[in-house]
Amino acid sequence: MINEIERLQAEIITLKREAADKVTAQQQGCSIKISEKGAVSLYGLGRFPVTLYADQWKRLFCMIETVKVFIDANQLKLASKPTK
Repeated sequence: MINEIERLQAEIITLKREAADKVTAQQQGCSIKISEKGAVSLYGLGRFPVTLYADQWKRLFCMIETVKVFIDANQLKLASKPTK
C-alpha cells in the first residue's frame, strides 16, 4: 500500500511538472509537434518551425550553458527581434 502511494505521489509530481511546462510554452506562444519524418518541431519562435531529431535536441540541451555564455559574451554584436 505504501509503495502504491509513493508511486502515485511521484506520478502527480510528474504530471504537475508536465502541465507547468505546457502552460509556459503556451504563454510564450510556442507549440511542439512531431513532424512527418519523426522529428520534433518547435513552432512559434519565428516564421518557420525549428525542427530537429530527438538526439539533436538532446545534444543542444547539453550545450545550453555554453550557448548562454556565448550570447552574454557577444550581446553587443547580436541583433534581437521583438516578440509578438
